[in-house]
Amino acid sequence: MAQIIVHPKIALIDEPLHIRVTSLLPNQMVVLQAKLTNEKGEDFYSQVFYKADESGEIDLEHAAALGGDYVGIHPMGLFWSLKPKKILTRLLKQDVINSPFLVQLSVHDSNIIFKESPGSLKASETVERWYSAPGVQRIQIREGRIRGVLFLPPGEGPFPGVIDLFGHIGGLTEFRASLLASRGFAALALAYFAYEDLPKTAEVVDIEYFEEAANFLLSHPKVLGPRIGIVSISQGAQIGLSMAVFLEQVAATVCINGFFFSVGCIKYKNENIHSLNIFPERARINDLGLLEIRSIFGSPREEANKHALLPVERAQGHILFIVGEKDYNLNSKCYAEQAMEQLRRHGKSNGTLLSYPGAGHLIEPPYSPLCLASQTPSILRPVLWGGETIPHAEAQEHSWKEILKFLRHHLSPASSSKL
Repeated sequence: MAQIIVHPKIALIDEPLHIRVTSLLPNQMVVLQAKLTNEKGEDFYSQVFYKADESGEIDLEHAAALGGDYVGIHPMGLFWSLKPKKILTRLLKQDVINSPFLVQLSVHDSNIIFKESPGSLKASETVERWYSAPGVQRIQIREGRIRGVLFLPPGEGPFPGVIDLFGHIGGLTEFRASLLASRGFAALALAYFAYEDLPKTAEVVDIEYFEEAANFLLSHPKVLGPRIGIVSISQGAQIGLSMAVFLEQVAATVCINGFFFSVGCIKYKNENIHSLNIFPERARINDLGLLEIRSIFGSPREEANKHALLPVERAQGHILFIVGEKDYNLNSKCYAEQAMEQLRRHGKSNGTLLSYPGAGHLIEPPYSPLCLASQTPSILRPVLWGGETIPHAEAQEHSWKEILKFLRHHLSPASSSKL
């Protein structure tokens, strides 16, 4: 009887697994399937053809997939190739502390892709994929104006502090902060609009709110000072970069597929940076009815938009720009290159750019499935995020390691003493 052997069966979401199938017939063709059901009861599947070797075994570290959701040798392909049964559904973990994603791995006869076959199942195994390590604490924060959740690693600390910011999805998103805490950071998942008593929209961004959050984090007895880091994406990256510009408390900023100009209004004390020109009529709706919005923003290189640029050269800390070259939501590579150029023009060398061919907008932790397009709360039509499955997966794996390395380097006690 066939058997699936997985090690480890319980692991963090960013950890690779070793998957083997044994006791098949020599050279038997089968379909390996992964199935995940999210907290709303929505299903995600991947299905891939594999052929057993002469001994009746498939080892995903060495065996090449022959067809299905991907081809080639990809040991974690069953996870990053998961696709929603209900199209335009993004996989987002809600309860990051109390429950994992359960992923059922199974082996079937090779005809399962084309027709339902109840007798096709050869073997199955369930693995647990967690966003928080044992001992990570989740603390709801309602302090002054601040609304969010603080995740603390197990142990006495102190730990380097990080503020985690998402984009125009709004509300409070916790999965990346809990994973950062699992990797040794005191991580504050910070809401800034469309949550509790916060503003309904983010048309005006007051950096003093984020300064209050930075000071709160630094005042915590388990947080290592004197400075913090930022991890941010999309519209949140505009805020992360603004924090780097205006706040001396920020030592390291990660900006994933963001922009270095104001969309709306950014204000800090007596400074206001007003929006660059936006042209809604330039939006495109493709043949599948998906909205492409990257063309609606005026060029930051034009004289008419110079007022909207963030003075990135004022940033005292280090900045890591991460961009996907197949980002259909923002022209993020161009924006990051221009920000880097602006730093160089002012004699600054505190910026680093990682650019990933084939990666889309939503660059997330490793082994997360590509979300090519999805519904988003603030936009009526589904939005095209972009990306190609395999290079996007590779970008997520590489960039996550670089993010952790960047934060550890610039938030370590040795680095802090030099600031």
